[in-house]
Amino acid sequence: MKKFLTVIAVLSALALTGCAKADTAASIGDITITQAQAQSKINELLAERAKIDTAGTQFETGNALNRSQLRFTIITTVFDEIAKELKLSVSATELENSRQGIYSQIGGETELSKSLVAAQIAPSNFDRYLRATIISNKLSGALAMGGVAEAEVQARISELLQKKAEQLNVTVNPRYGVWDDASGDLIPGDSAGSAVVPSNK
Repeated sequence: MKKFLTVIAVLSALALTGCAKADTAASIGDITITQAQAQSKINELLAERAKIDTAGTQFETGNALNRSQLRFTIITTVFDEIAKELKLSVSATELENSRQGIYSQIGGETELSKSLVAAQIAPSNFDRYLRATIISNKLSGALAMGGVAEAEVQARISELLQKKAEQLNVTVNPRYGVWDDASGDLIPGDSAGSAVVPSNK
């Protein structure tokens, strides 16, 4: 009887674990991105698209949209982990200066929504984009000071991202595709055909 109860306990634990994994879109080290979190960014972006005239413009939809939004979250998270490892900080002042710089490039804050839609960035991910850009710029500066040729800097940053993602053991729910360690990218997979369908709400 005791053995039977032990088996039941183990099966229950496995069932609970399976449920938790089923709700996971991706994990990066000990960081989990739930499907609900991933879907919220897609819904947000679709809502912004509906506010502007997108006639004649081709945007990602379906599986491609799911992958690109999850890819963005994974890569910006990996940038954050690199920053932690290298003790690179991003201050509120740096974020604000970067934000104002974007506004001046696009013709003012009122144009931000259109620009984010064009770049396929959900509004709530704007700060994540700014932070990743600042970290990337700091890495570029450090590499240049270390003697890396300007033409090679971006390749070296991509290599840093790829190696850090591999170290963190990025895993992705097959519904979204497959994380490729070799390229450090989220690519379509055989089972990605059942990817989450963006909500119209």
